[in-house]
Order: sequence, then structure tokens, then C-alpha cells
Amino acid sequence: MRPTGKLHIGHLVGALENWVALQGEYQNYHLIADYHALTTNPDTSAIYENSIDMLIDWLSAGINPKESPMFRQSQIKEHAELHLLFSMLVTTSRLERNPTLKEQVRDLEMENIAYGHLGYPVLQAADILLYKGDVVPVGEDQMPHIEITREIARRFNLQYSPAKPVFPEPEGKLTKFARLPGLDGRRMSKSIGNTILLSDSPDEIKQKMRGAVTDPQKVRRGDPGRPDICLVFAYHNKFNPTEVPEVRSGCESGKLGCFDCKMNCAKHIIDTLAPQREKRAYYEWHMDEVKQILDDGEKRARVIAHQTMGEVHTAMGMG
Repeated sequence: MRPTGKLHIGHLVGALENWVALQGEYQNYHLIADYHALTTNPDTSAIYENSIDMLIDWLSAGINPKESPMFRQSQIKEHAELHLLFSMLVTTSRLERNPTLKEQVRDLEMENIAYGHLGYPVLQAADILLYKGDVVPVGEDQMPHIEITREIARRFNLQYSPAKPVFPEPEGKLTKFARLPGLDGRRMSKSIGNTILLSDSPDEIKQKMRGAVTDPQKVRRGDPGRPDICLVFAYHNKFNPTEVPEVRSGCESGKLGCFDCKMNCAKHIIDTLAPQREKRAYYEWHMDEVKQILDDGEKRARVIAHQTMGEVHTAMGMG
């Protein structure tokens, strides 16, 4: 995950809950992708602070540092070296056909795209293969990146080590990433300011929910509403599932006013996030422990990365 600072409920629903669940099934490695962050924003003035904030949210959500190393991409230099070597095994035309890139730059001319942005999937391949990743949990839109990773692994093995492959060809573990709309109905984004942060206080959550958009046809309390087009109802589905039938009935009949509906939803969001707020408060008061967790994760990652690059150098005859 790219370090953008404190995370919001969209990150929780879209990724963090899944990551926590996978800890019991796989050996996981969690990458703070600070190099990747530079592909769209070269400003590094807040990147360390953002990395620490994101790490605290990971810990608060339940990522266990003893089971799952967490580390910064930039502090494991082998990422950059393997990226360089992999960049010799893929053509620019192949990267330009990446549908994810096409979507991101559809409004830009290709000559204005930075090489780092074009080569994003190559660095991502290095991130995965450096740790011999077998499985990568992704949404459907990221599957093209996994296919590029598989192609690079296959080409390296055939070119340099056909008898004893160095890299696995990882599989994408398709995950149904739920997507919560932002408070204004658009895509949830901190840059737009339409999010509820995992670290928000109860009062902040209530205040933000007051401004959440609802069914435009439901103007007064007695007006019948259409819950299926209301983002507050979408939040109820996630954070208040037991009351969903009651909320739907009250909305459709007009008995449930939007303000009461919002405040009820806010209460359940507050209750859901309470354990994470408590953990975040602990870590914010124990920053030395947070930094030690990061340092330990980076030491463990370096061991694996060094071993992998030893195999790479031997296979290439460049040891």
C-alpha cells in the first residue's frame, strides 16, 4: 500500500480486513510502497510521517508484526536492483498495453508519462518476486499487473535458470474488494475530503455523517426514500447489518428521517472503530515501539531479499 498517511474506512473494507484474515492462512509480507508513491507525486516531504501513520493503522487493524513483517520498500535496496534487472526483460510496448495504465493516463499524452509510472508493474514484480510470493491478494483491476509479474518470472527462469527456476509464477488471489462510496457519493478519497478516517473521534464521525448525501427525492421526514441509491444505506450494510431490514422499511415508508438514520449509522461506525482507536492511541504514545516494529520488519525483509538476490546473481553468472 502506498503511504498516504492515516487510512479511512474504504481502506479497512477494501484491504485491511482481508489482510488480517489471511494471516492465519499464509506467511504474509506487508510493503509500505514509498517508491511507488513517487510515480504520481515526487514530493517526499511527508513520506516518512505518512508511512508511520499508515503503519499505526495497520497495527491497529490487527496486522500482527510477529507473524507479518512490515517494511518500507526504500529501505530494502534489493527492490531497486531487481527492478533494474527485470526492466531488461520486458518491452515498453508490453507495458503500454497494460489496461490499468491506460485507464490512469487516458487524459494524458504518453510522452508526458514518467518512466517510473510506465514501469510501475516492473517494480511491483520485483516487490512480489523478491520474497518468492506465490499468492497476491488483488482485485480484478490488478490482475493485469500479476500477469506481467508472471511473464517476467517466466522469462527470467527460461533465460538464466531453466533447470532450476529461481522464481515462482505467482497467482492472483481474487478478492471481492468492497468499495464504499465517499460521503459525497463519489469515490472515497482523502484528497477530495469525503472520507471517515479510522482515527476520527466519535464527534468527528458524527459531524461528517451529518453532511453525507442521501436520496435527493427524500427531502422531508415523511417522504418515502430509495435506500438502494443512498450511500448511508450502503454504510448500514457494512457497519450495521442486523438492522438493515428495519432501516430499509423505515426509509421506504418515510417513517425514518435521514438525520436519525445518519446518527444511527454513525453510532455503529463509532462502535466498530472503537478498538482500533484505542490501539492507535496506545501506539501514538509508544512511538519507540512502532519504530522498533518497523526496524524489525525491515531486518527480516533484508534477510529474504539478500538470499533471493544471491540466487539471482548466481543464475545470471554475475556473482
